[in-house]
Amino acid sequence: MSDRETLEQLNREYIASVQNGDVKRFGEILSDDFLNTNPDGSLVDKAGFLKQIAPPAKVANLACHDVNVRVMGDFAIIHARTSYILPDGRAGNGRYTDIWARRGGQWLCVAAQVART
Repeated sequence: MSDRETLEQLNREYIASVQNGDVKRFGEILSDDFLNTNPDGSLVDKAGFLKQIAPPAKVANLACHDVNVRVMGDFAIIHARTSYILPDGRAGNGRYTDIWARRGGQWLCVAAQVART
């Protein structure tokens, strides 16, 4: 697979892991120094992010759209839009930016930022 195809697959796995609370898979694809900026502006490290993800998702039908993968050598940025269903049945949406780095021949997510609209 090309770098772009690999990152597109990792992006799909990332979104599925959010929906399914797959802490194990996140443990594999997040770097040890991963940082996430939450929609409320708080910053959490890998351990804090995994703790956030572990409980069952509060949204259903999480999907990503308009995925834009930009590969710059051993560094890549993924921008995308999300849609989901809130617990009360209303539609929700947001955007995210994930930053990936190739380390030891493997792509790892080193940072993310999530926004909800």
